[in-house]
Formats: sequence, C-alpha cells, structure tokens
Amino acid sequence: MEIKILRRRDVERLTGLSKASIYRKMRGGTFPLPLKLGERAVAWRADEIHDWIASRPRALGWHP
Repeated sequence: MEIKILRRRDVERLTGLSKASIYRKMRGGTFPLPLKLGERAVAWRADEIHDWIASRPRALGWHP
C-alpha cells in the first residue's frame, strides 16, 4: 500500500487554511497531526487530510 504525503503548503492549498489555523486546530485536537520526516520537516498523510475535508459541514444557504 502506497501512502501519499502532503507538505504544509499543499495542506494549506487543499484546506484553504493558513499555517496558523492548521497549527491552532492541531493543538485543539481538531486537525490531523503530521508525520515527522526529519528534524525540521513534517508532512501529513493525504488520506487523513481528505477525510478531514470530507468531514467538514457544508455551509447553509450557499448557492452557486
């Protein structure tokens, strides 16, 4: 099984969240934790990020 990983900028792009928001949600326990790749490098599992996005409620009253 191949696990795809996403770096922070990719996570920001996919979720629409800023770096600060991602880390705030992680501290609050409402966002997936990253994998530690090295001393200063982290990445998130793509499947966990996609699951998090899918779990978000849809905006009420929004019409394209």
